[in-house]
Amino acid sequence: MMPFSDEDIYTAVMHHLPTVNEYVQSHGGGIKVLGVADGRVYIQLTGTCHGCSMSLMTTKMVVEKRLRELIHPNLEVINVEPGQESNLPDNLYREDAPQQEDEKSDTPGKRVMKKIKKLF
Repeated sequence: MMPFSDEDIYTAVMHHLPTVNEYVQSHGGGIKVLGVADGRVYIQLTGTCHGCSMSLMTTKMVVEKRLRELIHPNLEVINVEPGQESNLPDNLYREDAPQQEDEKSDTPGKRVMKKIKKLF
């Protein structure tokens, strides 16, 4: 089980995306983050990486490996082919997703404090 919320993972992924994206961009591609659900990061490879026979290898050996180093060793990255977005989980967290009512008053500082209290 992942010790972070999907929102925390999404924020961390977006923070580290420029670093992770360097390799993919060097091959004429890009990474689009679709969202996070249950500790899994859903992405789409774009540009020349979209549809490339090496896209699975790029997802696992480049993107997932680097995000595991930067965020958490159990993080899983799943590449979603264009047209397959309907297969995404219903509970997918992404920045433009509406927050639940009880989360609206929950600031990032409060979330961090809750996590720290759980550790002790």
